[in-house]
Amino acid sequence: MKLATVLATLNPYLRLMRLDRPIGAWLLYWPTLIALFAAGHGVPSLRVIFGFSLGTVLMRSAGCVINDMADRDFDRYVQRTAQRPLASGELTRRQALPVLATLLTLSASLLLLFDERTALWALPALALAMTYPFMKRFTYFPQVVLGAAFSWSIPMAWVAQGHTPDASTWLLYAAALSWVVAYDTQYAMVDREDDLRIGVRSTAILFADMDLSMIATLQFLCLLGLVLLARHLHWGTPFMTTVVIAGLAFIRQFWICRDRQRDACFAAFLENHYVGALLFAGVFLTYLIPGSGL
Repeated sequence: MKLATVLATLNPYLRLMRLDRPIGAWLLYWPTLIALFAAGHGVPSLRVIFGFSLGTVLMRSAGCVINDMADRDFDRYVQRTAQRPLASGELTRRQALPVLATLLTLSASLLLLFDERTALWALPALALAMTYPFMKRFTYFPQVVLGAAFSWSIPMAWVAQGHTPDASTWLLYAAALSWVVAYDTQYAMVDREDDLRIGVRSTAILFADMDLSMIATLQFLCLLGLVLLARHLHWGTPFMTTVVIAGLAFIRQFWICRDRQRDACFAAFLENHYVGALLFAGVFLTYLIPGSGL
């Protein structure tokens, strides 16, 4: 079989897992890395980094498959999602099931790297990932459920390194949750007209004309949580500098979204990848540079 034929066969499966669009994996990964370094006092083990890094990719892909299986009949009526493999008919749910089973099996196998306590803490993450796609049918807060799921790697990072989640854990969790709800509301603004037409719900619909103000409020809460975390962990100049730059990036996002155009809102959403990378760089430099703590 020619390589081109193999790639053509694999293409819809790769798109089903969103491996062609890694933005979601990056947005999940940056808070995870920050948590790993915070819980590991700047020196997380390679085993922990490997397990959480691969787990991020696998669970994000599994979540995308679950989401597309649940939303197939909605996605075909949404401009942004109409060409997804299940919505367009390139793949069937029966073809997607083995992919999901493989991703979940591989994810579960990574728990062998850790103790039973870590495995128990992984169960809420699985539950959140499984229920999130259905939330838009019953509540205007699916973004909050996504934020809870995306941020659950934070307490797991503490547990995986032999610690009990403490005040710093939950400060980081609250900051990450606020950030996720903010950027996923930007994402939902892209689909708002389509969602209103087909009857699904989101914070973008709930907030209505207050959407930009609510996003800004959530971003402020994120920054406040990070400042409190920095004081609690004695993170100094490198991290606080990145927090200030992140605040400027949030102001830029507000400006980009000011007219609520689809492409502009999507562009603002994508910029959060750089915000996450920047904040992790601040954490890394804080531990790298001696005496940089408060």
